[in-house]
Amino acid sequence: MEIVHLLRKVTVEFGLRQAEFASLHGMHPTDVRALICLLDAERAGTDATAGRLGTQLGLNSAGTTAVIDRLERLGHLTRTRDPRDRRRVLLAVDPRAVELGRSFFGPLIENTVAVLRGFDESETAAVRRFLYAAHQAVTAGP
Repeated sequence: MEIVHLLRKVTVEFGLRQAEFASLHGMHPTDVRALICLLDAERAGTDATAGRLGTQLGLNSAGTTAVIDRLERLGHLTRTRDPRDRRRVLLAVDPRAVELGRSFFGPLIENTVAVLRGFDESETAAVRRFLYAAHQAVTAGP
């Protein structure tokens, strides 16, 4: 159970940093989660739509629209028509928002990467396997 408690401790700290970032920049913590979802979609090469974002955030259509509208008003998100299907609207994180996040979370990420540099290849592989499996276990539900 020690590993589970340590993982919880890390996730709580990440959550606190996200809440701090949100507060500093006039956002709701859900807004930060939305930006993370959109950045993850971009890294994965997946189209980000309101429907997909709502599913990931566990929000209904009205709640998702409120998050998107708020992020757009703050200049953190852009909406564009999908060139392959003009009926769809694609969401993207504005580069200024990426830089804002990098300036806040950069040191945290750099410190974490520095910790990983102290691990050899097999240890890093074991951490990766554990985190993937833990994520699967958590998302599988009860």
